[in-house]
Amino acid sequence: MNRRFALLIVLSMVLGIGVGWACNQLLSPQQSQQAAEGLSLITDVFLRLIKMIIAPLVFTTLVAGIAHMEDAAAVGRIGAKTMGWFICASIVSLLLGLFMVHLLQPGAGLHMQTAAAAGAAPTATTDAFTLKGFITHLVPTSIVDAMAKNEILQIVVFSLFVGTAVAAIDDKAPAVMHVVEQGANIMLKVTEFVMKLAPLAIFAALASTIATQGLSMLAVYGKFVLGFYATMGTLWVLLFIAGFLVIGKRVVPLFGVIRTPALLAFSTASSEAAYPRILDALPKIGVRRRIVSFVLPLGYSFNLDGSMLYCTFATIFITQAHGVHLTVQQQIFMLLLLMVTSKGIAGVPRASLVVIMATLTYFGLPEAWIALVLGVDHLLDMGRSATNVVGNSVAAAVVAKWEGELDDVPEDEESVTAKATT
Repeated sequence: MNRRFALLIVLSMVLGIGVGWACNQLLSPQQSQQAAEGLSLITDVFLRLIKMIIAPLVFTTLVAGIAHMEDAAAVGRIGAKTMGWFICASIVSLLLGLFMVHLLQPGAGLHMQTAAAAGAAPTATTDAFTLKGFITHLVPTSIVDAMAKNEILQIVVFSLFVGTAVAAIDDKAPAVMHVVEQGANIMLKVTEFVMKLAPLAIFAALASTIATQGLSMLAVYGKFVLGFYATMGTLWVLLFIAGFLVIGKRVVPLFGVIRTPALLAFSTASSEAAYPRILDALPKIGVRRRIVSFVLPLGYSFNLDGSMLYCTFATIFITQAHGVHLTVQQQIFMLLLLMVTSKGIAGVPRASLVVIMATLTYFGLPEAWIALVLGVDHLLDMGRSATNVVGNSVAAAVVAKWEGELDDVPEDEESVTAKATT
């Protein structure tokens, strides 16, 4: 199913480029614009479907996740070390994405036509963005109003209170937990249904963009994709160095045994598909299964290094392409926003699209602008899924080392591991 879906994605991209080029070459500029507007209807419907699921998806998944965090609190020391590493890794990923997108400037000079029509309102909104306004905006006056307006941060704050309250009750309110968990499962299934329409939306987004911008947009997309993978490669190097500083030369066999899970995540664009392989691979290099079984589930919820790197890279790329400039203060707040919102929808297909759209909306920018990255999102999802696998594997090994639970590997197993890296 994953291969068939990946093939559909590729075919939709090729067909979208072909149809867009034909419209650009064979039609007049006015007719091309009309064709683009017709095609954009498909994209608009897809984006509205994503917007439709944001509020209930974030609320149910975050409440369920926090309510189950009692296990981490009981473990105490290991949980604190694990979360400490996750927070540091998240900050590094976000900052690296922000630094590299400013260094490479993949969207600079593009001057998308929609910027002229929508530029004034976003500028006014972001100029009024202040620390006081940010803090007061965190607390909802009504959760119903917050959900109706898709105020993502307010939903997160309310979810934090509800999840913590459920975890603090002695019997953990089993009826409420059951409803929330079932609600989360339902919303995940709804999200799965919506994402099945991704190939059609990708076709429409690419065709619409190429029809009005021409094949020159392919160079922009190429710069964006190559820039992201260069940034991702830099993050891998940083993870390798961080692992070496903690576990020493053991980081080499670590990267050797996770090669297959990482390739599986890359080919399927799903880090969840590699989860069983990582559980089996890490004990082979001495990481005790007790640590692996504890760190990995938390990592899949709180340590999505590749996804967070992509969120900053893609969000700034979109603003660059539309000529919107965020101040340093606004970009810092954006990092805080991404840090929080990315924790609420872990494991959701194309979760980054939901997070980026919520971020654009929060800053008063049109959520439709996300269509700019929709066409190449699958190519980038492959890379960020593999990065999530690498980040969580390094985290498990590091925590095991800190806890004295990184066992020595017998010589015969070391030789097998060494062969795997060659």
